[in-house]
Amino acid sequence: MDMNEDHYEVLGLPSGEEGAKLTEKEITKAYRVKALVLHPDKRPDDPDAGVHFQRLKSSYEILKDEKARKLFDELLKVKRQQKRRHLERDAKRQRMVSDLEARERAAFAPDPAAKDREEEERISRKLAEEVARIRAMHANRGAPTASVPKKENGRVGKESAEQGVDKERVLKVTWEKVGEDYTAERLRNLFSTFGEVEDVLIKSKKKGSALVVMATKDAAVASTRTMTGDLSNPLLVKPLQPVAVPLAPAAQKSDAPDRLNNLVGTGYQSFEDAVLKKLAQAAQKQK
Repeated sequence: MDMNEDHYEVLGLPSGEEGAKLTEKEITKAYRVKALVLHPDKRPDDPDAGVHFQRLKSSYEILKDEKARKLFDELLKVKRQQKRRHLERDAKRQRMVSDLEARERAAFAPDPAAKDREEEERISRKLAEEVARIRAMHANRGAPTASVPKKENGRVGKESAEQGVDKERVLKVTWEKVGEDYTAERLRNLFSTFGEVEDVLIKSKKKGSALVVMATKDAAVASTRTMTGDLSNPLLVKPLQPVAVPLAPAAQKSDAPDRLNNLVGTGYQSFEDAVLKKLAQAAQKQK
């Protein structure tokens, strides 16, 4: 007897849990219907008719016997469980393979952060070259009209571009793309309150970011401490390269009005005392 034979299917009956519920009467009826079809007398031209009929008869005898049928139902149940476990293992294996492939794709995919850093460095280099070009152009306008060989001018311009912009004077500005947007001219006006702005370069119109080049490090530091922009859409201002050491105070202008504007608190009092003292000395000399 073939252990892989499904005797319910041989009799044309449903197998599995549904076959286990069939009555003996239903099994006998199905056997008789099949026997009329597969009997050798009904198939004289089929040389295998006897084999097929004997197979049908063996399946019927197993299902008709209560003990044999119970063992056969248990065998089918074990086979169904094994098949289900195989399917679950195959599904689990497939998920593991999919996860592994996804991790491999993620490992070889370009890092968005690294891509942003490369883009920032590229824009910074272009900005440095542009600022160097503008400075060289202004220097040529104020220089004497003596003729200078073109080859030498090209060498000087290249050296100026190589020097680049001091990154401690460059500010990285970001904002959310909500409400009223920031243009280069608007950013220049906002940052000019802290000092001269050399250049403004909109880095990304989609994300809302720009690079602002201040004329001095003091102006850059002041901007990072106080600049907020509009309350409805505030600016996030960070130095491209933080200042490593405290900066020296900016040189005071020689004219008196500017000195008075830069003096506050005790500084202004000292200046006033000095002026009064000089006036008193002048009055004594006139006497």
